[in-house]
Amino acid sequence: MIYYILPLMHKQATLEMVGGKGMSLSKLLTAGIPVPDGFHVTTASYRIFVEMNRIQSQINKLLVGIDSNNTSQLEDVSKQIGILFHDGEMPQEVSAAIKTAYAGLGNTAVAVRSSATAEDLPDASFAGQQDTYLNIQGENEVLAAIKRCWASLWTARAIAYRKKNNIKQEIVALAVVVQKLVLSDVSGVMFTLNPINGSRSEMIINASWGLGEAVVSSLVTPDTIIVDKKTERIVTYEVANKEIMTVRNADGTEENPVPDQLRKKHSLTRDQINRLSQLGQKIEKYYQRPMDVEWALEKDKLYIVQARPITVLPPEWVLPEKGVIYTKGSLAEHLPNPVTPLFATLGLEIINRASALLWIDMFAKSAKKLMPENGAYTVINGYVYLSAKSKPLLIAVKSLSPHSLRRTLTNSVVRWVAARKEFEAVIKQWEEIPLHTLNAHQIMEGIQNVFCAACIYFTRIQLTLPAASISETLFTKLFQGTARRAGIADTSVFLLGSDTIALQSEKNLWDLSEWVKQNSTMNRYLQNNPATKIAKDYMSSVLPAGVSTEAWIEWKNRINQYLKEFGRTAYEFDFAYSTPQETLTPTLDSIKTFMEGKGESPYLRQITFKKRRKQAETEILQHIGGPRKKLFLKLLHWAQETAPMRENAIYLMGMGHPLIRRMFQVISEDLIRCEAISHPEDIYWLTKSELEALIDQLDKNIPLSDMRGEIPARKAELKKCRGYTPPSRLPEKNNKAISKAPQKKDGKIMLTGIGTSSGVVTAPACVLNSPADFESFQPGSVLVAVTTTPAWTPLFSLANAVVTDIGGPLSHSSIVAREYGIPAVMATHTATRTIKSGQMITVDGSTGTVRLN
Repeated sequence: MIYYILPLMHKQATLEMVGGKGMSLSKLLTAGIPVPDGFHVTTASYRIFVEMNRIQSQINKLLVGIDSNNTSQLEDVSKQIGILFHDGEMPQEVSAAIKTAYAGLGNTAVAVRSSATAEDLPDASFAGQQDTYLNIQGENEVLAAIKRCWASLWTARAIAYRKKNNIKQEIVALAVVVQKLVLSDVSGVMFTLNPINGSRSEMIINASWGLGEAVVSSLVTPDTIIVDKKTERIVTYEVANKEIMTVRNADGTEENPVPDQLRKKHSLTRDQINRLSQLGQKIEKYYQRPMDVEWALEKDKLYIVQARPITVLPPEWVLPEKGVIYTKGSLAEHLPNPVTPLFATLGLEIINRASALLWIDMFAKSAKKLMPENGAYTVINGYVYLSAKSKPLLIAVKSLSPHSLRRTLTNSVVRWVAARKEFEAVIKQWEEIPLHTLNAHQIMEGIQNVFCAACIYFTRIQLTLPAASISETLFTKLFQGTARRAGIADTSVFLLGSDTIALQSEKNLWDLSEWVKQNSTMNRYLQNNPATKIAKDYMSSVLPAGVSTEAWIEWKNRINQYLKEFGRTAYEFDFAYSTPQETLTPTLDSIKTFMEGKGESPYLRQITFKKRRKQAETEILQHIGGPRKKLFLKLLHWAQETAPMRENAIYLMGMGHPLIRRMFQVISEDLIRCEAISHPEDIYWLTKSELEALIDQLDKNIPLSDMRGEIPARKAELKKCRGYTPPSRLPEKNNKAISKAPQKKDGKIMLTGIGTSSGVVTAPACVLNSPADFESFQPGSVLVAVTTTPAWTPLFSLANAVVTDIGGPLSHSSIVAREYGIPAVMATHTATRTIKSGQMITVDGSTGTVRLN
């Protein structure tokens, strides 16, 4: 027997017959959950409609050779398929069955919802891929809405989704659920876990006025309620300014403004929240997994209109140790991405040894009271966190004592220079030893010595960097008002134009571009080739066509000299990431930009800043006299002396990384030769103990353990971790992360952060997660990253604006953005996970917002 329609709760309501949404609703009814009455239009109805109108063969022809990344092509094909469904004739037997079932509902207003056979499953989220139509009334209107739902199986997004997820286009079918429309006073979505922090002990409810479409489609910012599942206590209730609501009209639904008196009113009562959370827990218990639930409230009665498993479960940020605060501060800020297994074991062990010495130096006997069992740094869900026992008073007393402040704030530049020289001496010692004369054990000893020197250097500059931030903060706080009265809007003008290593690096690239312009063959070669090709030629021993031998040798010598002087740094402190000496595209793109006249001369920019600085000093001094003038000059000198020290100190943190990576490269070659790993970079996917065991086998000349099978799973795990949004602090305070979640305004996703360099720019985004992505950066793009280091500076000359997940007004990204006069927004928390490369975005550095267009 062929079932064209089925009651909502029916034994034949299988996935193949009624789709994921329909099957879920049938299960909910079986569990005693309140679901609006209705019926299924089965996949058999879809198939007979498609067969009778000979649609599938035409679809197959349209999909031949389609590119899942070509949006316009997908939209064109989707439109053609939609016409096929619109013009198709509904089979008589299907039409009659639907009319009878609809009459059984009393010919009332209904919701007509698509239900795909691959929807709402634990391993494939098709949420929102197909259409829903609300407030449909009348036989013909219901039939037309069902055809539109069938056609929505072939939207551009749905076609692309199936293609990218290797789902065969010809086997999919669509069922439709027709239900009595709940005339919602309030509606929304409920997650039976907290997707912000991953907590399984909390659930989140979004609620707003009217029908649910405004919430589901993100047309409104809803109220956000967090409930403790165990105690049913309302942890937080964040009332939103609810501007839009979906309401019924004669043709279906429309979006109307929310009445003023309701906009900032709680949309749910405490009792309604309790009943809703109980339903959520009942649904979760029935399905035995966290659920995404759509609900509606009509005249104080709750209905569940949809429930599906949460397909991508966020991680739970479990604290390794009680009574400890974990933050993404200090060195953790220079490790924005998940760390590789070798860094998490070998690297962190060395970092913690160096940090223990720093803590003893800073806190003396109290260090033991503050240091967690796992050390100062630990890994949570792949990310490095700085940790300390929760004793804020003790930390404050020790850090802010007169002795500590005096030591930290005086002679900071002199102490930094000394730390730098010690670090350079260790690097020089190991650079002078030919690596081919050392066995694997000795090379490993060198790696640990150089990296230990890097960590000691970092701990030393922790006692010099505060002088820069405190001097700038004090100067700004004390003289910002005076500066404004003198017509100076931004006090950062007093600190611009310093001759930092990053600026010296840029000057060197400018000089290189000027040399190239004077050499016709090199000029033509660089203009006619992309940076990736030039980098490849640079690494090759073959002379590129059209370039003279003399010019090419000179070019390589100049680049080598540049890399020797300015390439000894790191993009990220995890030594698994390439350095500027290996990833040449930002350097080459900067040269090309200068050659093409698109970049400003760093010499002229520095001269301009110095003139502006002198002019600002002259103007403000006219408003200052007496002892206050003396204080101004003292603070100004202090800030101008320490500001470049901060940038230089951070620039040199990775000074040993190029050598460390060359040492690892030598060991990798031996491991590949002995079939322990497959590629040079695979060494970073081993743990410290595994690498030590392989080195022991190498030096004993015995067969090596084959680690090749272990590495793919580790890479996949790190890729999964990269998708997480690590909280800036654990445990989180009052779920503050909620306010940083992307919001929608006027239908556009809006990110909010801290504006640190003014200006407004609309341009395509380029999301850079690591140096591996640098080749994809296009001049004129908005640089979007978790954070940046001074080694990223060449990219700033190519960027139109900068957006980061973390950082503040005194971070490297902010300082360099102000130097280049481009807008910057820091601390968006989710930019790299929300924005896609190529997407047009508007960055407003004054308001600290990023709008996705």
